[in-house]
Amino acid sequence: MTKSPPEASLSRLLLDWYDRHHRDLPWRISPPMAERGVRADPYRVWLSEVMLQQTTVQAVRSYFALFTARWPTVRDLADAETEDVMKAWAGLGYYARARNLKKCAESVALEHGGHFPDTEDGLKQLPGIGDYTAAAIAAIAFNRRSAVLDGNVERVISRLYAIDTPLPAAKPEMRRLVAALTPDDRPGDFAQGMMDLGATICTPKRPACALCPFRDHCRALAERDPEHFPIKAAKKDKPLRLGAAFVAIDETGAIFLRKRADKGLLAGMTEVPGSSWTARQDGRTGTDAGPFAAEWKGCGAVTHVFTHFELRLSVFRSTIPRDTATGTGWWEPRETLGEQALPTVMKKAIKQAIPDAFER
Repeated sequence: MTKSPPEASLSRLLLDWYDRHHRDLPWRISPPMAERGVRADPYRVWLSEVMLQQTTVQAVRSYFALFTARWPTVRDLADAETEDVMKAWAGLGYYARARNLKKCAESVALEHGGHFPDTEDGLKQLPGIGDYTAAAIAAIAFNRRSAVLDGNVERVISRLYAIDTPLPAAKPEMRRLVAALTPDDRPGDFAQGMMDLGATICTPKRPACALCPFRDHCRALAERDPEHFPIKAAKKDKPLRLGAAFVAIDETGAIFLRKRADKGLLAGMTEVPGSSWTARQDGRTGTDAGPFAAEWKGCGAVTHVFTHFELRLSVFRSTIPRDTATGTGWWEPRETLGEQALPTVMKKAIKQAIPDAFER
């Protein structure tokens, strides 16, 4: 059996590897810069961590650049119009994050003088900040010795110690092991090193074990197949929900849009009219669900996967005189369609009806 060296030795192996192989990310302070006394900006760390939840680094880069250019500080974001924030977030998914982002910025600006709390407990009092995000900000921005456990770190730690307990039940054990490994000095670099290791070397499939700083101490590599870890509890099948979406076009090519309710799934986002589907029940799928009288023609269907269910929308299209549309909404010119706070599922529906809708 592979015997792990003391935690301090493993931590040093990881930090040495991180110094040489860290990823250059726009929200990160690299080790050379940190050695010169440059500190991470808590605002940029927080913004990146919220964006990275359930999202890839590659997808986040452009959104992070847009947000920090438009709202360089947390006070700027706090002063922004909520609608503008939702529009800027559109396409990144998990829209409750955007609403909490705005609320958190307001809380920091109004209740904390524009400064983020520098402890995990303080950070967790802010809207939208849970255990992981609080630990990451505390470690990376404030050099606190916090145990940071995201999906990449879970994979590394489960393989290093060959943890047989399935997730999520294994999380407390994993957090305890990460806490023991986290050094007093450079805890933020250690956390980012573990994330980078999981993202680039200790990958879900075909990990590059020969390049791993833990290769001589990894129990999974010595005793079993690393790809066996982490062990996850069997997932339940996601229910399939049905609904309809109606894309109305006027004589200029503008598209009729409306705003969703301020509560519930995709709250406050922009949509094309549709039937009343939810995560728990189907909506109507035929032309009888149309928002107003028109010659609706079927354009096929689109499918979108949410966290807890899968949605299949039948898409209909009609070209109508502008004054035919009834109900609350507006006609959006094709040229500015991409600037609206349209979630991905709505963009899919529009593109199903008008393939080149977003190409202007």
